[in-house]
Amino acid sequence: MKKYLVTLLPVLMLSFQPDSPSGAFTPGNALSNVAQSSDPADELKPTVSQEKVESLVAKLLTTYHYRKVRLNDSLSSVVWDNYLKEVDNSKTYLLASDVAAFEKYRYQIDDALVNGDLTAAYDLYNVFRKRYQERSDFIKAQLKKPFSFTADETFNTDREKAAWPKTIEEQNELWRKILKNQELELRLGNRKDSAVVALMSQRYANLDKAINRMKSADVFQMYMNSFAEALDPHTNYLSPSNADRFNQEMSQSLEGIGAMLREDGDYIRVTDVLPGGPAFKSKLLNKDDKIAGVAQGDNGAMVNTMNWQVDDVVKLIKGPKGTVVRLQIISPNALAGAPPKEIRLVREKIKLEEQRAKKEVIELTDNGRPFRIGVINIPMFYRDFEGARKREEGFSSTTSDVKKFVEELKGEKVDGIVIDLRDNGGGSLTEAINLTGLFIPKGPVVQVRESTGETEVYTDPDPSVTYDGPMAVLVNRFSASASEIFAAAIQDYKRGIIVGGQTFGKGTVQTLIDLNQWLPKEPEKVGQVKMTIQKFYRINGSSTQHKGVTPDIELPSAFSAEEYGESSQPSALPWDHIGSTRYEQSHALDDKILSRLRERFEQRLKSDPEMKQLTQDLADFKKAKENTVVSLQESKRRKEREDAERKRAAASKVSQISTPTDETGTANAPKKKKDLYLNEAGLVLADYILAANVAVNK
Repeated sequence: MKKYLVTLLPVLMLSFQPDSPSGAFTPGNALSNVAQSSDPADELKPTVSQEKVESLVAKLLTTYHYRKVRLNDSLSSVVWDNYLKEVDNSKTYLLASDVAAFEKYRYQIDDALVNGDLTAAYDLYNVFRKRYQERSDFIKAQLKKPFSFTADETFNTDREKAAWPKTIEEQNELWRKILKNQELELRLGNRKDSAVVALMSQRYANLDKAINRMKSADVFQMYMNSFAEALDPHTNYLSPSNADRFNQEMSQSLEGIGAMLREDGDYIRVTDVLPGGPAFKSKLLNKDDKIAGVAQGDNGAMVNTMNWQVDDVVKLIKGPKGTVVRLQIISPNALAGAPPKEIRLVREKIKLEEQRAKKEVIELTDNGRPFRIGVINIPMFYRDFEGARKREEGFSSTTSDVKKFVEELKGEKVDGIVIDLRDNGGGSLTEAINLTGLFIPKGPVVQVRESTGETEVYTDPDPSVTYDGPMAVLVNRFSASASEIFAAAIQDYKRGIIVGGQTFGKGTVQTLIDLNQWLPKEPEKVGQVKMTIQKFYRINGSSTQHKGVTPDIELPSAFSAEEYGESSQPSALPWDHIGSTRYEQSHALDDKILSRLRERFEQRLKSDPEMKQLTQDLADFKKAKENTVVSLQESKRRKEREDAERKRAAASKVSQISTPTDETGTANAPKKKKDLYLNEAGLVLADYILAANVAVNK
């Protein structure tokens, strides 16, 4: 570790973490032509402490961040665009004239950051508040009028490329369609008109409360993150309250159902699902799902949580072990106009053991021959660092658990082993290296590069090999960080076949910096900065950043690189290449065998009914996602909704979602659904075994 990092008191974070663990409300978001002045007492203002923090964060990030960025007009423009998006993401509150009036700040943000000047940030947000109040008054008046859903008109739900409205009249028409679309969604859920109006009124009353709760610290965090995230997606500023929640209360927020949440526009979004928790085991709640409502017990009323703060939603979701909570959720693959779905979860105390690796044996037939394939599912790269430091016997470790499972599977005479890393967001770098060592003789596993250009090679020093038989590694778009290090090493050594989807592409390391260490005279907490300081490289010299790991056999996927993963982030650090380390490849998997495996896979794609249907369903789903325009005519919208529900079902076929078996082993345990991805990985591994046998016999 370099000296300057010691000065920063780093806490290295390797796992794929929420891009912005911000608790600040970011409206989905907007205000006669430039907003009129209002009572200054109603306006939010920066504190002297925040001005000091702004200057400090600018200095830290421009000095120590991996990307040696200069504060200039170009960066200033990016930061300003980020902040406009944070304040009015859907371009529905601010007018074009408001945005034009603030253009004078576009190329001044760089100087303001250095000088601790927060004028632009608070001026813009205070204009937004005025515009918001105007919209709130309009909405309340509009909700008193009944909508007719017979007119043949449409609404585009995607506002990303839309322009800000030029006039109040244009803005009123936009909001008429927004409200009509929302009421139609509720109406299609078989609700009475009176119930629809009540829910809409509640929704916007919640939004009023959320906006009114916004404090100076929330605006400051929003603005500083507009700067931090211009450097890369994993660099963030956390206000004191959110730093406390991120560091101390995460375990508490996971109590109950095992989900980590953050505010995301109008909704609360699930940023992570803790392996072993009720949400994880049920497979009903997944990363990036949005929560629209919460109800207590089997009969409690559903509380609309749109525009709530995350703390308030967490309070509703948490509860005593054994009690029921019901959630209304909107999946990330939901098509425009699709209704939220309701799920039921039983709260429980989350046990650490349930986060650990698990094994099973699947049986399949390939070319008329039966195969027994061992499967080891690793939800995260865990390690009890305290237990390891104290040298406690049997401390929790991914590598020790997997080693035990490998020995058991060898005893069960499996033909090969699949390491399932789907949705594994990473974890301990030590475990990624040690786990690789179970399958290779000693040698390099990953390279870590400092921003100075200095590179360190991390090596597995153990010459012993626990398993030298046929193996495959199953990955998807949400396999990140430590998962990518392991998969890349196995691929570079040609030790096994990588099957699945292109991985996430997070090849960076972050450190947490306590800003009070740099401002010791500040009497109160001033927050923290999470900053990218290093990059990972494969042993062949290729970065895992941005591109991730490309599978040897690529399966159909519902998730594109343009929408999900590191490459979907505009500020992601680029892919690059450094020198290769010296390592010795396995001779068992050569290009001829890989070519044969791809041929067999392509044959199955064309001939296997399930794979053919899956490929077609996913193509239909991706095409449907491109259409963000929905009808506001009830008869047409009902047909659109039915079609959307059919197509959305396709996406679930390629995930790990399945009905869990009863852990008690009772006869009433539900039957597990067929996992098409895992089954295909098993068939690819079986093909490899057959091809390798043919090669040996020749």
